[in-house]
Amino acid sequence: MKNLLFIFFCPLIFLYAQQEKKVEDMLFQLTNEEKITMCHAQSKFTSPGVPRLGIPELSMSDGPHGIRPEINWDDWGYANWTNDYVTAFPALTCLAATFNPDLSMDYGISIGEEARYRKKDILLGPGVNIYRTPLNGRNFEYMGEDPYLASELVVPYVKGVQKNGVAACVKHYALNNQEQWRGHINVEVSDRALHEIYLPAFKAAVKQGNAWAIMGSYNKFRGQHCCHNDLLLNKILKKSWGFDGVVISDWGGVHNTDEAIHNGLDIEMGTPSDRSHSKRYPYNSNFLGNPFLKKIIEGDVEESILDDKVRRILRLMMRTSLNKDRPFGSINSKQHYETAYKIASEGVVLLKNAENFLPLDKSKQIKIAIIGENAEKSMSVGGGSSELKPDKEISPLFGIKKEFKNAVIKYAKGYSSNPDEDHDDLRKEALTIVKESDVVLFIGGLNKNNFQDSEANDRKNYQLPYGQPKLINEISKHNKNIAVILISGNAVKTDWKTNVKSILQTWYLGSEAGNAIASILSGEINPSGKLPFTFPESLTDNGAHYFGKLSYPGDGESQYYKEDILVGYRWHDTKNIKPSFSFGHGLSYTSFELTDINSNKKNYSTNETIKISCNVKNTGEFEGKEVVQVYIGKVKSKVNRAKKELRGFKKVFVKVNKSEKTEIEIPVKNLAYYNEIESDWEIEKGDYIIYVGNASNNILDKIIITIT
Repeated sequence: MKNLLFIFFCPLIFLYAQQEKKVEDMLFQLTNEEKITMCHAQSKFTSPGVPRLGIPELSMSDGPHGIRPEINWDDWGYANWTNDYVTAFPALTCLAATFNPDLSMDYGISIGEEARYRKKDILLGPGVNIYRTPLNGRNFEYMGEDPYLASELVVPYVKGVQKNGVAACVKHYALNNQEQWRGHINVEVSDRALHEIYLPAFKAAVKQGNAWAIMGSYNKFRGQHCCHNDLLLNKILKKSWGFDGVVISDWGGVHNTDEAIHNGLDIEMGTPSDRSHSKRYPYNSNFLGNPFLKKIIEGDVEESILDDKVRRILRLMMRTSLNKDRPFGSINSKQHYETAYKIASEGVVLLKNAENFLPLDKSKQIKIAIIGENAEKSMSVGGGSSELKPDKEISPLFGIKKEFKNAVIKYAKGYSSNPDEDHDDLRKEALTIVKESDVVLFIGGLNKNNFQDSEANDRKNYQLPYGQPKLINEISKHNKNIAVILISGNAVKTDWKTNVKSILQTWYLGSEAGNAIASILSGEINPSGKLPFTFPESLTDNGAHYFGKLSYPGDGESQYYKEDILVGYRWHDTKNIKPSFSFGHGLSYTSFELTDINSNKKNYSTNETIKISCNVKNTGEFEGKEVVQVYIGKVKSKVNRAKKELRGFKKVFVKVNKSEKTEIEIPVKNLAYYNEIESDWEIEKGDYIIYVGNASNNILDKIIITIT
């Protein structure tokens, strides 16, 4: 075995050594002035190379759901190019809802190909900040509330992007879990919550995914801004995790030259500069520009600190802009649209389906009323830095009309996000067609307007906006056959759910949105998505909100994560608070049975692997996919713990009347908690309960094991 490992790793070690020699050769030829220029921007989305030596600039683009339209060199206006239309992939909440790492790899490869075609060296994504509150305006860009799920999905995404010679820049490191006051709010959180909840996905991206870049976040952590935070960047990221890539600031996230120099930042982007005496921004006046150079020249800062930053930048260039072997990429290809469709359709979550109301029979000549602004509203534009210019975006209304050709379909807006419209007239029009229809498809939810799912501001409340709850309840008085299709990246209050038969959570699905939704409604695709975060019944049922304003959003200066490690379902399970819809929940048009649930043994040492096996039987009338979920909790722990935590999952495809045996492996070392006294991970010995089911609140069997 050792010989095989040597044969496999020896060429990789040789290539890395060659790369490092070239990096050192280039570094030796650079002047200090040239090195300094590489540490800050030269435009809104590029940092400079060194023309004298043929070292190219680095070109960056926002993600993580597609490649952003081209931005002007020196301002935030769009360049209005005609060749920057792209494929809009589903939002990362949808990807998380697939519970499918293979699709995450496909996602990463596809978006990496589009970035490479657009001649981008760095994709600013994916985002893996933890879903702490349903009000966070940027939750739609992230991978849910569970660190294990996010870790399992970020690794293949990163690897897929970087197969194209494009760096994945994982963001926002760290604790950027709200948009309100994001530029200055100081986060206070325990070491346990930091290491067990908020850092694991970043750690996995670095140590397993070999991410080439990390983006710092706007907020402060323990008094220091995260873009130059000694603990996060130097001690944890670079020293403990061995990160050999580049730390890039969020745009405008740098505030201090000394901290930027010494606390782990490598490239400063987006810092406002005084251009009163120049037609172009004088980027060399940034914190890592002339002030940095002055300190080098005067001997206040050792040149080795500058060299470390530039060495990392050159290493990134060797992997990207100086890599002559990287592929050319492609854009808007048939394969990309197929990938977008697969992820979209597999991420849709069936939350409720009373009386098996869905799917609808598309062969019948039924009358369908489609109500809701979101039926025709574009969702790829807006939302902040992740907005896209899609080559195409199929609306739900268009997709449903195409799928249900035999149906008589009428559409009414019903509500509007535009306050200038006559909302009473919209309501009356909707009720008129509802009364004469067999089926009502209410297509609502949130959108990417300000104070909805959007960067820079959080939502103001938990309710559906624009009077949608009232309209849904009013429709139910005239027609009981209602399916609500929620389009959002966040949980919403669903106190209207008893008045409808079915609810689909459909996210922001990108270019293939309408086609994917229509395929689910008709049964062409059997829904298999699972919620990557909890829908609480009320906002105060959420752990972050339970403790009041000092916990969220803070007092304007600081906030305290008082729920500690009990985020999302951990809070609900441990405190016995029933959610509206639980983490991991997702129904199917078929039915599954999990039988013969077993562990390979009952006693384990700390260096062994737990193996959980079970049979998944399809007992219904549709082929489909089920997600087997394994949670583990400690019996009588010496430290505070959640009742149970997700430790393994597997998505299984099963044909009608067939069974599939599946096995999930969980290394015992993954059960460790972070010991704050020792500042290290510790495996607590004793009894543990293994919970096996298909949702965090639907456990089908329990197994007791002992760690010795």
